[in-house]
Amino acid sequence: MDQSAVLKAPSRRRFAWGAAALLAAPGLVRAQAEGKLVLGQSVPLTGPAAQLGLQYVQGAQLLLERVNAQGGVGRRSLELRILDDGYEADRCAENTRRLIDDEVFALFGYVGTPTSLAALPLATKARIPFVAPYSGAAALREPFNRQVFHVRASYQEEASLIVRDLINLGQRRIAVLRQNDSYGQAGLDAVTRALQGHDLKPVAQAAVERNSLDVAVAVRALVAVQPDAIVQICTYQASAAFVRAARKAGYGGQFHNVSFVGTQALADALGKDGAGVVISQVMPSPYTSTHPLSRDFREAVRKGGGKVQINYSSLEGYLAAAVLVEGLKAAANAGRLSRESLVSGLESLGQQTVVGFPISLSSTNHQASRFVELSMLVGDGRVRT
Repeated sequence: MDQSAVLKAPSRRRFAWGAAALLAAPGLVRAQAEGKLVLGQSVPLTGPAAQLGLQYVQGAQLLLERVNAQGGVGRRSLELRILDDGYEADRCAENTRRLIDDEVFALFGYVGTPTSLAALPLATKARIPFVAPYSGAAALREPFNRQVFHVRASYQEEASLIVRDLINLGQRRIAVLRQNDSYGQAGLDAVTRALQGHDLKPVAQAAVERNSLDVAVAVRALVAVQPDAIVQICTYQASAAFVRAARKAGYGGQFHNVSFVGTQALADALGKDGAGVVISQVMPSPYTSTHPLSRDFREAVRKGGGKVQINYSSLEGYLAAAVLVEGLKAAANAGRLSRESLVSGLESLGQQTVVGFPISLSSTNHQASRFVELSMLVGDGRVRT
Protein backbone atom coordinates (compact mmCIF):
# COMPACT_ATOMS: atom_id res chain seq x y z
CA MET A 1 0.00 0.00 0.00
CA ASP A 2 1.28 3.47 -0.86
CA GLN A 3 2.37 5.28 2.28
CA SER A 4 0.71 8.56 1.33
CA ALA A 5 -2.55 6.69 0.90
CA VAL A 6 -2.35 5.38 4.46
CA LEU A 7 -1.68 8.74 6.11
CA LYS A 8 -4.93 10.43 5.23
CA ALA A 9 -5.34 13.22 7.74
CA PRO A 10 -4.35 16.69 6.43
CA SER A 11 -1.99 17.19 9.34
CA ARG A 12 -0.16 14.04 8.19
CA ARG A 13 -0.15 14.80 4.48
CA ARG A 14 2.84 17.08 4.78
CA PHE A 15 5.07 14.54 6.53
CA ALA A 16 3.92 11.81 4.16
CA TRP A 17 5.23 13.97 1.31
CA GLY A 18 8.43 14.63 3.24
CA ALA A 19 8.94 10.92 3.90
CA ALA A 20 8.41 10.12 0.22
CA ALA A 21 10.93 12.76 -0.79
CA LEU A 22 13.50 11.37 1.61
CA LEU A 23 12.93 7.85 0.35
CA ALA A 24 13.62 9.06 -3.17
CA ALA A 25 16.71 11.01 -2.18
CA PRO A 26 18.56 9.64 0.88
CA GLY A 27 21.25 12.29 0.57
CA LEU A 28 18.67 14.92 1.38
CA VAL A 29 19.11 14.21 5.09
CA ARG A 30 22.77 15.16 4.91
CA ALA A 31 22.14 18.19 2.70
CA GLN A 32 19.56 19.54 5.18
CA ALA A 33 21.52 18.67 8.31
CA GLU A 34 21.77 22.28 9.44
CA GLY A 35 18.25 23.23 8.39
CA LYS A 36 16.17 20.55 10.07
CA LEU A 37 16.39 17.65 12.47
CA VAL A 38 15.10 14.44 10.91
CA LEU A 39 13.78 11.81 13.30
CA GLY A 40 13.46 8.23 12.09
CA GLN A 41 10.39 6.18 12.99
CA SER A 42 9.45 2.61 12.02
CA VAL A 43 5.82 1.78 12.84
CA PRO A 44 2.98 -0.41 11.55
CA LEU A 45 0.95 1.62 9.05
CA THR A 46 -0.56 -1.47 7.44
CA GLY A 47 -1.68 -4.84 8.76
CA PRO A 48 -3.66 -5.89 11.86
CA ALA A 49 -1.75 -3.50 14.16
CA ALA A 50 -1.96 -0.50 11.83
CA GLN A 51 -4.20 1.60 14.08
CA LEU A 52 -1.57 1.58 16.82
CA GLY A 53 1.03 3.08 14.50
CA LEU A 54 -1.31 5.54 12.82
CA GLN A 55 -2.70 6.85 16.10
CA TYR A 56 0.70 7.17 17.77
CA VAL A 57 2.09 9.03 14.74
CA GLN A 58 -0.89 11.40 14.70
CA GLY A 59 -0.26 12.47 18.28
CA ALA A 60 3.48 12.92 17.81
CA GLN A 61 3.02 14.89 14.62
CA LEU A 62 0.50 17.19 16.31
CA LEU A 63 3.10 18.16 18.92
CA LEU A 64 5.92 18.55 16.39
CA GLU A 65 3.81 20.76 14.14
CA ARG A 66 3.15 23.06 17.10
CA VAL A 67 6.85 23.24 17.92
CA ASN A 68 7.74 23.97 14.29
CA ALA A 69 5.12 26.74 14.15
CA GLN A 70 6.91 28.32 17.12
CA GLY A 71 10.29 28.25 15.36
CA GLY A 72 11.45 24.69 16.03
CA VAL A 73 14.37 23.91 18.33
CA GLY A 74 17.47 26.07 18.01
CA ARG A 75 15.89 27.56 14.86
CA ARG A 76 15.76 24.09 13.30
CA SER A 77 12.49 22.44 12.33
CA LEU A 78 11.70 18.85 13.27
CA GLU A 79 10.63 16.26 10.74
CA LEU A 80 9.52 12.65 11.12
CA ARG A 81 10.68 10.20 8.50
CA ILE A 82 8.21 7.34 8.85
CA LEU A 83 8.64 3.84 7.43
CA ASP A 84 6.00 1.11 7.56
CA ASP A 85 7.10 -2.17 9.15
CA GLY A 86 3.69 -3.90 9.30
CA TYR A 87 4.55 -4.89 12.90
CA GLU A 88 7.14 -7.37 11.59
CA ALA A 89 10.60 -7.51 13.17
CA ASP A 90 12.59 -8.20 10.01
CA ARG A 91 10.99 -5.27 8.16
CA CYS A 92 11.66 -3.02 11.16
CA ALA A 93 15.32 -4.03 11.22
CA GLU A 94 15.66 -3.20 7.52
CA ASN A 95 13.90 0.13 8.06
CA THR A 96 16.26 0.91 10.92
CA ARG A 97 19.33 0.18 8.81
CA ARG A 98 18.03 2.55 6.14
CA LEU A 99 17.31 5.29 8.67
CA ILE A 100 20.76 4.95 10.24
CA ASP A 101 22.43 4.91 6.81
CA ASP A 102 20.56 8.12 6.00
CA GLU A 103 21.97 9.65 9.21
CA VAL A 104 18.72 10.58 10.91
CA PHE A 105 19.34 12.48 14.11
CA ALA A 106 17.54 10.02 16.40
CA LEU A 107 15.17 7.06 16.33
CA PHE A 108 11.81 7.84 17.88
CA GLY A 109 8.50 6.24 18.71
CA TYR A 110 8.92 2.68 17.47
CA VAL A 111 5.71 0.72 18.03
CA GLY A 112 5.92 -2.79 19.48
CA THR A 113 8.21 -5.12 21.40
CA PRO A 114 9.43 -7.47 18.63
CA THR A 115 10.09 -4.54 16.31
CA SER A 116 11.84 -2.44 18.95
CA LEU A 117 13.99 -5.40 20.00
CA ALA A 118 15.03 -5.87 16.36
CA ALA A 119 16.07 -2.21 16.17
CA LEU A 120 17.77 -1.97 19.56
CA PRO A 121 21.14 -3.59 18.74
CA LEU A 122 21.37 -1.52 15.55
CA ALA A 123 20.72 1.71 17.44
CA THR A 124 23.19 0.72 20.15
CA LYS A 125 25.93 -0.09 17.65
CA ALA A 126 25.38 3.20 15.81
CA ARG A 127 25.24 5.12 19.12
CA ILE A 128 22.00 6.77 18.03
CA PRO A 129 19.37 7.78 20.63
CA PHE A 130 16.36 5.44 20.72
CA VAL A 131 13.57 7.45 22.32
CA ALA A 132 10.07 6.50 23.50
CA PRO A 133 9.46 3.00 22.14
CA TYR A 134 5.77 2.14 22.46
CA SER A 135 6.43 -0.95 24.59
CA GLY A 136 6.72 -1.82 28.25
CA ALA A 137 8.97 -4.87 27.81
CA ALA A 138 11.70 -5.46 30.36
CA ALA A 139 14.09 -6.56 27.60
CA LEU A 140 14.15 -2.96 26.34
CA ARG A 141 14.92 -1.64 29.82
CA GLU A 142 17.33 -4.21 31.24
CA PRO A 143 20.24 -4.02 31.17
CA PHE A 144 20.40 -0.24 31.29
CA ASN A 145 21.29 1.27 27.91
CA ARG A 146 22.35 4.92 27.79
CA GLN A 147 20.95 5.36 24.28
CA VAL A 148 17.40 4.27 25.24
CA PHE A 149 14.74 6.44 26.91
CA HIS A 150 11.24 5.36 27.89
CA VAL A 151 8.23 7.58 28.47
CA ARG A 152 5.71 4.91 29.53
CA ALA A 153 5.49 2.59 32.53
CA SER A 154 6.59 -1.04 32.15
CA TYR A 155 4.48 -4.14 31.54
CA GLN A 156 5.57 -5.30 34.99
CA GLU A 157 3.94 -2.24 36.52
CA GLU A 158 0.78 -2.81 34.46
CA ALA A 159 0.62 -6.52 35.34
CA SER A 160 1.12 -5.81 39.03
CA LEU A 161 -1.89 -3.48 39.04
CA ILE A 162 -4.05 -5.94 37.06
CA VAL A 163 -3.23 -8.86 39.35
CA ARG A 164 -3.72 -6.82 42.50
CA ASP A 165 -7.12 -5.64 41.26
CA LEU A 166 -8.23 -9.18 40.38
CA ILE A 167 -7.14 -10.61 43.73
CA ASN A 168 -8.92 -7.80 45.57
CA LEU A 169 -12.07 -8.93 43.73
CA GLY A 170 -11.49 -12.52 44.86
CA GLN A 171 -10.42 -13.72 41.41
CA ARG A 172 -7.36 -15.90 41.94
CA ARG A 173 -7.57 -18.38 39.06
CA ILE A 174 -5.95 -16.29 36.34
CA ALA A 175 -5.02 -17.49 32.84
CA VAL A 176 -2.98 -15.75 30.13
CA LEU A 177 -3.52 -15.42 26.39
CA ARG A 178 -0.26 -14.27 24.84
CA GLN A 179 0.95 -13.30 21.43
CA ASN A 180 3.54 -15.86 20.31
CA ASP A 181 6.52 -13.50 20.20
CA SER A 182 8.66 -11.35 22.47
CA TYR A 183 5.73 -9.05 23.32
CA GLY A 184 3.61 -11.96 24.47
CA GLN A 185 6.50 -13.47 26.39
CA ALA A 186 7.21 -10.12 28.08
CA GLY A 187 3.58 -9.89 29.17
CA LEU A 188 3.45 -13.50 30.35
CA ASP A 189 6.64 -12.99 32.36
CA ALA A 190 5.18 -9.84 33.93
CA VAL A 191 1.88 -11.52 34.88
CA THR A 192 3.71 -14.61 36.22
CA ARG A 193 5.98 -12.45 38.34
CA ALA A 194 3.02 -10.43 39.66
CA LEU A 195 1.17 -13.65 40.58
CA GLN A 196 4.26 -15.02 42.33
CA GLY A 197 4.02 -12.07 44.69
CA HIS A 198 0.70 -13.55 45.86
CA ASP A 199 1.93 -17.19 45.92
CA LEU A 200 0.04 -17.92 42.70
CA LYS A 201 0.82 -18.88 39.13
CA PRO A 202 -1.20 -18.83 35.89
CA VAL A 203 -3.75 -21.65 35.85
CA ALA A 204 -3.27 -21.94 32.08
CA GLN A 205 -1.78 -20.16 29.10
CA ALA A 206 -2.31 -20.22 25.35
CA ALA A 207 -0.82 -18.42 22.37
CA VAL A 208 -1.96 -16.69 19.19
CA GLU A 209 0.44 -15.90 16.36
CA ARG A 210 1.41 -12.27 15.70
CA ASN A 211 -0.73 -10.66 12.97
CA SER A 212 -3.14 -13.62 13.08
CA LEU A 213 -6.80 -13.88 14.09
CA ASP A 214 -6.77 -17.66 14.42
CA VAL A 215 -7.75 -17.98 18.08
CA ALA A 216 -9.69 -21.26 17.96
CA VAL A 217 -7.04 -23.42 19.64
CA ALA A 218 -6.43 -20.81 22.35
CA VAL A 219 -10.15 -20.50 23.05
CA ARG A 220 -10.54 -24.25 23.52
CA ALA A 221 -7.52 -24.45 25.80
CA LEU A 222 -8.48 -21.58 28.11
CA VAL A 223 -12.26 -21.97 28.21
CA ALA A 224 -11.82 -25.60 29.23
CA VAL A 225 -10.05 -24.45 32.41
CA GLN A 226 -12.78 -21.88 33.26
CA PRO A 227 -10.45 -19.35 34.94
CA ASP A 228 -11.84 -16.41 36.88
CA ALA A 229 -10.08 -14.03 34.49
CA ILE A 230 -7.96 -14.08 31.35
CA VAL A 231 -5.17 -11.55 30.90
CA GLN A 232 -4.62 -10.90 27.20
CA ILE A 233 -1.19 -9.92 25.87
CA CYS A 234 -1.94 -9.33 22.19
CA THR A 235 -3.07 -6.55 19.86
CA TYR A 236 -6.61 -5.33 19.36
CA GLN A 237 -7.79 -7.50 16.48
CA ALA A 238 -6.65 -10.77 18.06
CA SER A 239 -7.97 -9.67 21.44
CA ALA A 240 -11.38 -8.82 19.95
CA ALA A 241 -11.52 -12.12 18.08
CA PHE A 242 -10.67 -14.03 21.27
CA VAL A 243 -13.24 -12.23 23.44
CA ARG A 244 -16.03 -12.92 20.96
CA ALA A 245 -15.07 -16.56 20.43
CA ALA A 246 -14.57 -17.26 24.16
CA ARG A 247 -17.95 -15.81 25.05
CA LYS A 248 -19.58 -17.78 22.25
CA ALA A 249 -17.95 -20.90 23.74
CA GLY A 250 -19.61 -20.17 27.09
CA TYR A 251 -16.88 -18.33 29.00
CA GLY A 252 -18.38 -15.85 31.47
CA GLY A 253 -15.27 -14.60 33.27
CA GLN A 254 -13.34 -11.34 33.12
CA PHE A 255 -11.01 -10.16 30.34
CA HIS A 256 -8.03 -7.89 31.11
CA ASN A 257 -5.59 -6.35 28.62
CA VAL A 258 -2.38 -4.34 28.93
CA SER A 259 -2.22 -0.90 27.34
CA PHE A 260 -0.46 -1.96 24.14
CA VAL A 261 -3.65 -3.68 22.98
CA GLY A 262 -4.81 -0.32 21.58
CA THR A 263 -7.77 0.82 23.66
CA GLN A 264 -9.84 2.76 21.14
CA ALA A 265 -9.09 0.27 18.39
CA LEU A 266 -10.26 -2.56 20.68
CA ALA A 267 -13.39 -0.65 21.66
CA ASP A 268 -14.18 -0.04 17.99
CA ALA A 269 -13.50 -3.67 17.07
CA LEU A 270 -15.67 -5.10 19.86
CA GLY A 271 -18.54 -2.63 19.90
CA LYS A 272 -21.23 -3.76 22.36
CA ASP A 273 -19.27 -6.98 22.94
CA GLY A 274 -16.61 -4.95 24.71
CA ALA A 275 -18.73 -4.15 27.76
CA GLY A 276 -16.75 -5.00 30.90
CA VAL A 277 -13.38 -5.60 29.24
CA VAL A 278 -10.65 -4.03 31.43
CA ILE A 279 -7.47 -2.40 30.11
CA SER A 280 -4.53 -1.09 32.11
CA GLN A 281 -3.37 2.35 30.99
CA VAL A 282 -0.03 4.16 31.20
CA MET A 283 -1.55 7.53 30.24
CA PRO A 284 -4.40 9.45 31.91
CA SER A 285 -7.74 9.35 30.14
CA PRO A 286 -7.73 11.47 26.97
CA TYR A 287 -11.54 11.51 26.91
CA THR A 288 -11.96 14.01 29.75
CA SER A 289 -10.18 17.22 30.71
CA THR A 290 -9.55 16.11 34.30
CA HIS A 291 -5.78 15.67 33.88
CA PRO A 292 -3.59 18.63 32.78
CA LEU A 293 -1.99 16.50 30.03
CA SER A 294 -5.40 15.61 28.62
CA ARG A 295 -6.44 19.26 28.68
CA ASP A 296 -3.29 20.30 26.85
CA PHE A 297 -3.72 17.53 24.27
CA ARG A 298 -7.42 18.15 23.68
CA GLU A 299 -6.80 21.88 23.23
CA ALA A 300 -4.01 21.12 20.73
CA VAL A 301 -6.38 18.85 18.80
CA ARG A 302 -9.02 21.59 18.78
CA LYS A 303 -6.57 24.22 17.56
CA GLY A 304 -5.37 21.79 14.90
CA GLY A 305 -8.85 21.59 13.46
CA GLY A 306 -9.87 18.31 15.07
CA LYS A 307 -7.99 16.23 12.52
CA VAL A 308 -6.38 13.97 15.15
CA GLN A 309 -8.49 11.25 16.77
CA ILE A 310 -8.50 11.59 20.55
CA ASN A 311 -7.46 8.28 22.12
CA TYR A 312 -4.80 6.78 24.38
CA SER A 313 -2.34 5.99 21.57
CA SER A 314 -2.40 9.48 20.05
CA LEU A 315 -2.09 11.00 23.53
CA GLU A 316 0.98 8.87 24.21
CA GLY A 317 2.53 9.91 20.89
CA TYR A 318 1.89 13.55 21.82
CA LEU A 319 3.56 13.20 25.23
CA ALA A 320 6.48 11.17 23.83
CA ALA A 321 7.21 13.86 21.24
CA ALA A 322 6.96 16.55 23.92
CA VAL A 323 9.54 14.79 26.12
CA LEU A 324 11.86 14.40 23.13
CA VAL A 325 11.50 18.10 22.34
CA GLU A 326 12.37 19.06 25.92
CA GLY A 327 15.52 16.97 25.62
CA LEU A 328 16.39 18.69 22.34
CA LYS A 329 15.84 22.12 23.90
CA ALA A 330 18.10 21.24 26.82
CA ALA A 331 20.76 20.04 24.38
CA ALA A 332 20.45 23.20 22.27
CA ASN A 333 20.70 25.42 25.34
CA ALA A 334 23.87 23.61 26.41
CA GLY A 335 25.58 24.12 23.05
CA ARG A 336 25.64 22.45 19.65
CA LEU A 337 22.95 19.86 18.95
CA SER A 338 24.31 16.35 18.54
CA ARG A 339 23.21 12.83 19.34
CA GLU A 340 25.37 12.83 22.46
CA SER A 341 24.01 16.19 23.59
CA LEU A 342 20.45 14.88 23.13
CA VAL A 343 21.22 11.98 25.47
CA SER A 344 22.71 14.40 27.99
CA GLY A 345 19.81 16.80 27.49
CA LEU A 346 17.21 14.14 28.25
CA GLU A 347 19.18 13.02 31.30
CA SER A 348 19.29 16.63 32.53
CA LEU A 349 15.50 17.04 32.60
CA GLY A 350 15.20 15.69 36.15
CA GLN A 351 11.78 16.01 37.75
CA GLN A 352 9.50 18.40 35.91
CA THR A 353 6.13 18.69 34.20
CA VAL A 354 5.93 18.34 30.41
CA VAL A 355 2.63 19.31 28.71
CA GLY A 356 0.92 18.84 32.06
CA PHE A 357 2.45 15.44 32.89
CA PRO A 358 5.08 14.83 35.61
CA ILE A 359 8.22 13.07 34.40
CA SER A 360 11.54 12.13 35.95
CA LEU A 361 14.75 11.43 34.04
CA SER A 362 18.40 11.33 35.07
CA SER A 363 21.71 9.73 34.18
CA THR A 364 20.64 6.60 36.10
CA ASN A 365 16.90 6.63 35.31
CA HIS A 366 15.72 6.55 31.70
CA GLN A 367 12.04 5.76 32.42
CA ALA A 368 10.16 9.04 32.56
CA SER A 369 6.90 7.74 34.06
CA ARG A 370 5.48 4.96 36.21
CA PHE A 371 1.87 6.09 35.92
CA VAL A 372 -0.60 3.16 35.69
CA GLU A 373 -4.38 2.99 36.15
CA LEU A 374 -7.26 0.77 35.03
CA SER A 375 -10.01 1.51 32.53
CA MET A 376 -13.07 -0.40 31.33
CA LEU A 377 -14.90 -0.54 28.02
CA VAL A 378 -18.55 0.44 28.40
CA GLY A 379 -19.76 -1.26 25.24
CA ASP A 380 -20.86 1.80 23.28
CA GLY A 381 -17.38 2.91 22.20
CA ARG A 382 -16.65 4.77 25.41
CA VAL A 383 -13.90 4.05 27.92
CA ARG A 384 -14.44 4.56 31.66
CA THR A 385 -11.64 5.09 34.21
